Amino acid sequence: MQDTIKEIFTESIQVQIAAGEVLPSALESAAFTIAQSLINGNKLIFCGTASCHMLAQHMAGVLINFYETERPCLPAIALSQEHINLGQTSQSDEQDTFARQVRAFAQQGDLLLVLAINGNEKNIISAVEAALTKDMKVIVLVGDDGGELAGLLGANDVEIRVPSKRPSRIIESHLVNLHCLSELIDLTLFPQDES
Repeated sequence: MQDTIKEIFTESIQVQIAAGEVLPSALESAAFTIAQSLINGNKLIFCGTASCHMLAQHMAGVLINFYETERPCLPAIALSQEHINLGQTSQSDEQDTFARQVRAFAQQGDLLLVLAINGNEKNIISAVEAALTKDMKVIVLVGDDGGELAGLLGANDVEIRVPSKRPSRIIESHLVNLHCLSELIDLTLFPQDES
């Protein structure tokens, strides 16, 4: 049992080291994209697959409140994955849950950040498609080979692709990447005097 525990930690550490080698440029680009969107008076909209939804909520909460240093509130919201329609819902409605909210709440210039595992999740793909029809920039945190999501992104969008195929390692890396983005956003928008 203890060998299994050590293997889990070792694999997680190895994924983080690999991510640390391949993701700095994408994370820097994403942080500047987010900061510019906020400077322009736009809001950040987050959503994630069922297994990543709590990360979307966490990131919205960090921006509304603060990461490690108190600062002004930033406009961010995590989309709901609850079905609030009391009528009949079909599978296509479930796949369209986030897209409908993007169409209802987002405006041109807002930024959509999505969290996915393999990039083939239909509800996330629909949300990104809805954002692109509103000329929104998109940041995708994904693993594996990026799936269908990778093919939707344009030159102004950012893909942060975790170098792993295992969902648990991807989710762990997403949290580290979100915390990295939080710190970079704070450093960009609210630089601290080191002296």
